[in-house]
Amino acid sequence: MDEFFPDAILFSGTWFEFNRVQLVRLIVLAVVLIVMCVLASRAKLVPGRGQSIVELLLEFVNGTIIKNTLGLREGKHFAPFLTTLFFFLLAMNLAGVVPGLNLAGTSVIGLPLLAALWTFVIYVSAGVKKRGIAGYLKHETAPPGLPKPIYLLLVPIEFLQVVLIRWASLTIRLLANMVAGHIMMVVFIGLTQGLLLSGTWLVAISPFAGALAIGIYGFEIFVAALQAFIFTILAAVYIQMATADEH
Repeated sequence: MDEFFPDAILFSGTWFEFNRVQLVRLIVLAVVLIVMCVLASRAKLVPGRGQSIVELLLEFVNGTIIKNTLGLREGKHFAPFLTTLFFFLLAMNLAGVVPGLNLAGTSVIGLPLLAALWTFVIYVSAGVKKRGIAGYLKHETAPPGLPKPIYLLLVPIEFLQVVLIRWASLTIRLLANMVAGHIMMVVFIGLTQGLLLSGTWLVAISPFAGALAIGIYGFEIFVAALQAFIFTILAAVYIQMATADEH
């Protein structure tokens, strides 16, 4: 667990404490920005390998998430946010399987919480802009057509959904998955090393532990991509719920 709470590199004991987690995040952010800027400046009609990968990811976000959830007309207003969110989380999640980094930028609560609160501000702002504060709260908490006594129970629950549960669940889901993935990899890699150096007959089963470690490594890549997708599509769904004409 110490890997999630490393010693400070700079400014220990202050609000500006800088440690290995922040260093990993800065490295990932710098790499993504540099790669994107270079690819954009060298974009060609016939794309190379790097440009093709980025274009495939962009098409995936636009087609699978934005178009299917918000539609093309409404989705174009939120495409910059959703695209940035997906690439940002994907890169931060994949840092956990990059040799030398070995820790996802989203495996400590600060970044998942920031992304969730960013999403909260976007969908609430979109709803308020379309309906006003009172209209938005009514739209989200009091769907029409229900018996009046039901609203006594429904309105508080739906209000908590809007102001707390949605962004809290986004935070916890992403954080828990990335923490669990890192712990699983460390456990199986440590098990493989322990068996290999045990000096007993247990050396014979170390290849099986190694194979499991490789499998977990591949599974962590899948989870990193999946969690970026889930977070982004839920953000799109919340925006759609806030701006839809019908509840």
